[in-house]
Amino acid sequence: MQKYDIVVSVRTEYLAHQSTPEESRYVFAYHISITNCGTETAQLKTRHWIITNGDQRVQEVKGDGVVGEFPHLESGASFHYTSGTVLETAVGVMQGSYQFQADDGTLFEAPIEPFTLCAPNQIH
Repeated sequence: MQKYDIVVSVRTEYLAHQSTPEESRYVFAYHISITNCGTETAQLKTRHWIITNGDQRVQEVKGDGVVGEFPHLESGASFHYTSGTVLETAVGVMQGSYQFQADDGTLFEAPIEPFTLCAPNQIH
């Protein structure tokens, strides 16, 4: 087992009732699960998202914590939250990272692998 090992999993959801495709407004929720698979307790400090829409327009989002919280995860613990984003296209990709600080003071990054945001019936 590694000392610092944060695993991030993502599930996405298209929110049709909040979207207006005729106005190029596509709303997506993403459900995040963050699990500390390392041996050191660590606290999430910041987030960094890179959001690319179907027209290859890139938006970066940086900030403190997630949904107003700074989860402090012991080894084996998980934190779950839901957030969202609005795209001008029916398909997009998000990726990024969380910065954590271990209780021993070490700062480290937890990568968030790219995931697709897609309205129904867009990809064959």
